[in-house]
Amino acid sequence: MNERHILSSFDNALDRLRQNLFHMASLTTQSLNDAVRGLLERDVMLCNQVIAEDESVDQFEKQIDAQGVAILTRFTPLAHDLRRVVSTMKASSNLERISDQAVNIARRAKRILQSVEIPETRMVEPIHAQAMSLLGDAIEAFRDENVELATGLKARDKELNRIQNEFIARMTSRMEEDTSRIKDYIDLVFVARFLERAGDHAVNIGEDAVYAGVARDIRHVK
Repeated sequence: MNERHILSSFDNALDRLRQNLFHMASLTTQSLNDAVRGLLERDVMLCNQVIAEDESVDQFEKQIDAQGVAILTRFTPLAHDLRRVVSTMKASSNLERISDQAVNIARRAKRILQSVEIPETRMVEPIHAQAMSLLGDAIEAFRDENVELATGLKARDKELNRIQNEFIARMTSRMEEDTSRIKDYIDLVFVARFLERAGDHAVNIGEDAVYAGVARDIRHVK
C-alpha cells in the first residue's frame, strides 16, 4: 500500500509540474506571436501587453523550479522519472528565455512604430513563421517525448538561420540605399536576431525531450 501511495504521489506531483510547464509554454508561445503581431499590425497596446506578461512567465519558471526541487528532494526519482523532472526544469528555463526575446521584439517594435511604416517590415514574416513552427513542434515533442520530431528541429533551425542571414543582407543593402530610415532597418535586424534566438531555445527544448525520452544527449551534435 505504501509503495503504491508513494508512486501515486510522485505521479501526481509530476503531472502538476508538467501542467505548469505547458501553461507556461502556451503563454510564451502567445507572447512571441503577439510581439511580432504588434509590429506587423502597428499595435502598441499589444506590444505593451507582451512586455507586461513576461512577469507571469517569470513566476511560472520560479514555481516550476521550486516544484522540481521539491520532487527531487521528496521522491529521489531515478532513471526515466529523474530525467523527466530535470528536463522539465530545463525546458522551463528555455521558455523563460524565449519570453525574454518576445519582450525584446516588443520593445524594438514600439521604436519602429514611432515612424511611418516601411514595407520592409513585412519581410520579417517568414522568420516569424519559422520560429513559431519550431517552438510549436518543440513543445509537442517535449509533451509526447517524440524523439523523431525533436531531432528534426536542428535542421529546421539551420533554415531559420539561413532566412535570417538573407534578411540581414537585404537590410544592410537598404541601409546603404536609404540612410533616412537606417534606425528602423537596424531595429528590424534586431527583431530577426531575437526570433533566431527564440528558435535556438526551441531546439534546446527539443534536446530536453530527447534526453527525457531516451537518455540521449544530442547537444552540440551537428
